[in-house]
Amino acid sequence: MVKFDIQNLNAWFGSKHVLKNINMKIEENTVTAIIGPSGCGKTTLLRCLNRMHELIPGARVSGKVIFNGVNIYDNSVDPVMVRRKIGMVFQKPNPFPMMSIYDNVAVGLKLNGIRDKRVLDAAVKRSLELANLWDEVKDELNKSGASLSGGQQQRLCIARALAVEPEVLLMDEPCSALDPISTAKIEELIRKLAKDYTIIIVTHNVQQAARVSDFTAFLYLGELIEYGPTRQIFENPQNELTERYLTGKFG
Repeated sequence: MVKFDIQNLNAWFGSKHVLKNINMKIEENTVTAIIGPSGCGKTTLLRCLNRMHELIPGARVSGKVIFNGVNIYDNSVDPVMVRRKIGMVFQKPNPFPMMSIYDNVAVGLKLNGIRDKRVLDAAVKRSLELANLWDEVKDELNKSGASLSGGQQQRLCIARALAVEPEVLLMDEPCSALDPISTAKIEELIRKLAKDYTIIIVTHNVQQAARVSDFTAFLYLGELIEYGPTRQIFENPQNELTERYLTGKFG
């Protein structure tokens, strides 16, 4: 089933045209990697998928992002509801430092009006288990989220995103600030979560894209150059630009 149908998507920062007529369909319960050199529009594309791009002063979008059959840019659609369904994990782990591990996970539920301790306890445990973090923190839930290691903090942020039960996880270079062991844990987690969630990951690491994704999109200067099954993109790219990028001729 198609989760996203992106049609003629354009995005600007002021007068700078950063995404140009992007058209692609993203299947449910798959991992899609977005790759390309710095400044090509990867993060902007990701932020357009849950209407975070428009939060930047002077930013605007045209075209359609059809999610579950509904254009999220339609005037009748509430962007807050969009962001509940389409969660985001950022490049740098950003737990709320003044909050405990427990409250970091529960914060979204509390903002949605949930106060029942049993419901919150169950959601926190479930989310931390999904993020492969429960066994490491179950006896320290009252400690600050900032007390965790970098890799644990990133998994805490993933648990926080999962707690409100989204359908999609957007990940913007989630391993770029992590050591190799923590990176391996996040990659393993991405593959596990894809059984139940649709995941879209921006990565500057082409080997990571090859390891974790089912589909790969290659962007260059704001344009979608090539998109398809990851194995085909890496083993038999159809565009010379894609081949040059994957073989390190430019980056």
